[in-house]
Amino acid sequence: MSYSSYIQETIQYIENHLSADLTLESIAHFAGFSKYHYHRVFQKEVGVSISEYIRYRRIANSANLLLYTDEKIIDIALFYRFESQESYSRAFKKYYNLPPGQYRRFMGKLIIQKEEVKVKNDQLLKGWQMSGSHPFNYQMGIDREVFHKGKASGFLKSVTVEEQGEFATMMQQFKADKYLGKRLKLSGFIKTEAVEGFCGFWMRVDDHLHDVLQFDNMSDRPIKGDNGWNHYSIVLDVPENSAVIAFGILLSGRGIVWADEITFEEVDRNTPTTNIDYSSDLLDEPINLSFDE
Repeated sequence: MSYSSYIQETIQYIENHLSADLTLESIAHFAGFSKYHYHRVFQKEVGVSISEYIRYRRIANSANLLLYTDEKIIDIALFYRFESQESYSRAFKKYYNLPPGQYRRFMGKLIIQKEEVKVKNDQLLKGWQMSGSHPFNYQMGIDREVFHKGKASGFLKSVTVEEQGEFATMMQQFKADKYLGKRLKLSGFIKTEAVEGFCGFWMRVDDHLHDVLQFDNMSDRPIKGDNGWNHYSIVLDVPENSAVIAFGILLSGRGIVWADEITFEEVDRNTPTTNIDYSSDLLDEPINLSFDE
């Protein structure tokens, strides 16, 4: 059974209620599961417990308020349901290695002002490259104001897109050697704004002749419009004759997409693959050759 849709609905519920009283019982009830079962499901899919997810999302949002607003630390702490400024400071320091006040003073001086950013995209995003049908109509980079966890996220946005069907991707590729014969899961968090076409993760497994062995670009579950941070995944087999694994974030048409916390993990055969099988669309024989039908 795939729990992806339940996880995504749960995360959307959490994101919309980060400043409210969230409990495992209330979230499990919202998802329609027992709290013990859903605790196991969520941790397996997302990689952390529900309580840990809520904690670090509150901390991440509070870090943004520390840097970009003048809100008092105690007000930020209470807004995100911490019992006191002291308990908030302890939790904050766990993730950022600095108490909130020092973080505000120290990191505030290091914020890169947008008008000063003149670094090329390939220097700004180490390891990532742009590709697609019209990559010159898009921009990728680092966003230090919008992030899911930590201090920054990667973004891909349209700049001069003119026609429907134009798309770009920020991507990487690596050798498949370590994953031969395994089932590999790519997962991460995505946030979108005004996506007119669609966007999502994609992953491809090629052999030495550059033939595609496995592929998924989430075209059967596209992300469109405005969406808060949510969890998405792709699962593909890596056959023994694989050579290269490529992956990235795809944006078709206008809009902007942010990505954060991308991970890879080996999963067992009970986890269903999301490979798009184009062979199922092939006919057994040619039809309507006289165009009468």
